[in-house]
Amino acid sequence: MPTPAELQLPIVGMSCASCVARVERALKAVPGVQSVSVNLANEQAHIVMTPPAQLPQLLAALEKAGFEGRPPAAPPVPPPWLDERWRIALAAALSLPLVLPMLLMPLGITWALPGVWQLLLAAPVQFWLGARFYRGGWNALRAGAGNMDLLVAMGTSAAYGLSAYLLWRHAGMDHGGAAHEPHLYVEASAVVITLVLLGKWLEARARRQTGEAIRALQALRPERARVRVPVPGGGWQEQQRRVEEVRVGDELIVLPGERFAADGMVIEGEGEADESLITGESLPVAKAVGSKVTGGALNGNGRLVVRAQAVGAESTLARIVHWVETAQAEKAPIQRLVDRVSEVFVPVVLGIAAVTLLAWGLTAGDWEQAIIHAVSVLVIACPCALGLATPAAIMAGTGVAARHGILIKDAQALETAHAVQVVAFDKTGTLTEGRPALVACLPMPDGPLQARADVLGVAAALQRGSEHPLAKATLEAARAAQAAGPALAAATNLRTVPGRGITGQLAGTEWQLGSSAWMREQGLDTGALAAEAERLQADGRTVSWLARVAQGQAPQIAALLAFGDALKPQARAAVAALQAQGLRTVLISGDNAGAARHAAALLGIDEVYAEVLPDQKARQVQALKQPSVLGDGSSPGKARIVAMVGDGLNDAPALAAADVGLAMSTGTDVAMHAAGITLMRGDPMGVPAALSIARLTWRKIQQNLFWAFAYNVIGIPVAALGLLNPMVAGAAMAFSSVCVVTNALSLRRWKPPAAG
Repeated sequence: MPTPAELQLPIVGMSCASCVARVERALKAVPGVQSVSVNLANEQAHIVMTPPAQLPQLLAALEKAGFEGRPPAAPPVPPPWLDERWRIALAAALSLPLVLPMLLMPLGITWALPGVWQLLLAAPVQFWLGARFYRGGWNALRAGAGNMDLLVAMGTSAAYGLSAYLLWRHAGMDHGGAAHEPHLYVEASAVVITLVLLGKWLEARARRQTGEAIRALQALRPERARVRVPVPGGGWQEQQRRVEEVRVGDELIVLPGERFAADGMVIEGEGEADESLITGESLPVAKAVGSKVTGGALNGNGRLVVRAQAVGAESTLARIVHWVETAQAEKAPIQRLVDRVSEVFVPVVLGIAAVTLLAWGLTAGDWEQAIIHAVSVLVIACPCALGLATPAAIMAGTGVAARHGILIKDAQALETAHAVQVVAFDKTGTLTEGRPALVACLPMPDGPLQARADVLGVAAALQRGSEHPLAKATLEAARAAQAAGPALAAATNLRTVPGRGITGQLAGTEWQLGSSAWMREQGLDTGALAAEAERLQADGRTVSWLARVAQGQAPQIAALLAFGDALKPQARAAVAALQAQGLRTVLISGDNAGAARHAAALLGIDEVYAEVLPDQKARQVQALKQPSVLGDGSSPGKARIVAMVGDGLNDAPALAAADVGLAMSTGTDVAMHAAGITLMRGDPMGVPAALSIARLTWRKIQQNLFWAFAYNVIGIPVAALGLLNPMVAGAAMAFSSVCVVTNALSLRRWKPPAAG
């Protein structure tokens, strides 16, 4: 089956939530399109498709629906010859003489332009500067739908048309003297269009600010790189290349003040890198030979030579941009309710306007006022605010989170994270540094190995090539012990026993290296080292055992190895911050019970589950979702919302099983792909920060939706009752969406909670 492809397609011509629904229907009708999510705030469609869907078919479907799609690689369209600000200024200048009599009336000044002049001044505003509303409304009608443009076009046309009719009907009366001309309503149509144009410009300006985080990230990648290449006869030559031409393995020269062109490893030089815009780390990070660097980070001082390890779409910066763009393009589940309302919004408003017209005309007999009241209903209705309420908040929230090193990769994670009640942590690499060191190596008295170096040699032979933190600690200790001796041997017939340890053969003898639980399962006697093992575990050490399995004999314990791993400096503050937010904290660790309980006691964690195998971690997360596990007297039968925080390969199932997974970027790629949120700094304080911005974003979504719904629920009846002038209705409609976006933009002031 073909692999689905993803496409971000810019769309021109959308004006409100009704347009969003129309675009989605048009694109979903293209054969091969699996899913479509349209974001009004950034005017893009996120499309998942398989053949036969192709870009030309998508563009054709959009054109048929009355919209224009822009190929992602297309150059930006130059601004029109008449800037939108000048359109607004011209519309205001033409409208001012029309509304001036109303402004002078409180001063006792009675003055008005002749009716013909009023129509002539309003005509350019109505039919030229306001042409976009006619185009948008006509495209909607052609597609059998409605939108904001249709409401504005119908409302203002009705006011202008009524004025023209009244002037024609009264033509010739009293020789057309201005003092005896009927009252016209062209000022309403002109001012409404002017205000709506102003509102759309302010809205677009504000919406652009919600995407600043993405643009700031995209701007980090330099355009060119210095590549060091060997020359015949020895030596090096520096070449300037476009970043797109850099390949894995290239050696890049990065001077002070330049940005790294790719992810890689320092092979020459020392210095510091500013990674603040990528990881949120405010302080420069020291870099030396062997240090990892991230493309887009700024080299602060020192000339560095970096070997490129990830370029293009595989680089950290590219993945960050992709994740944030995807999160901003996706719809939060609550948006489905808004979409359902938006689909029927315009038809309902048109129906209310028709009822208003008939009710006022038939009961009061004043059809002029009936038309004006119906115009007010059409003009005040605003599906824009409904369409922008959720995506604007999500764009602003995910953007500010990304600037602080928190990558929220989908809208589902954002919406779920605000309701988290339980936070479960892995221990190694998540709450600890993930760099354990060997603190004890004790051969078993009368065991098969008596020399410390021999124990380390066998343990290292079993773990050569392993990426596990304990394996690396063993190898480092073995190399140090045999610095002047022969090279470390390698075991054969290696077999990993998941969650327990490893077995292999060395010089014809089978050896096992693993946890206390594994040794107990096999019934092995730890004998003289049992008490020492208990003491080490009580001190928070991780204990492993080396056992020999001689042919024809029972397995025999050969040695005890104990490892210590320091807690991360901010781990205690992170747990305290979560508890201050009213959340329950849990430790789920594959480590022995003593080490797990010791770490939990130091950190103040509420619940501890130790010696949990990787495949059991997911089941433990599922169990935590049940209220009975925590015994806190909560509502029976109501599942808990659980977040899981981890970093390793063995945490991936648990991260996927949790309602929200949070992965440390210092861990494995598998963990990051399984999680909905990635913490770029690997700092536990990122957990309360991520949940904090999720809750704040959710509150903004709720506030926006409340005001968008309340605005229409209150405004439309008030207009139908004849209590609203069309110009006031136009101003309210124009600025409702501006208020929604401005409220979302207040998220940009958010700062992560500081460690206490």
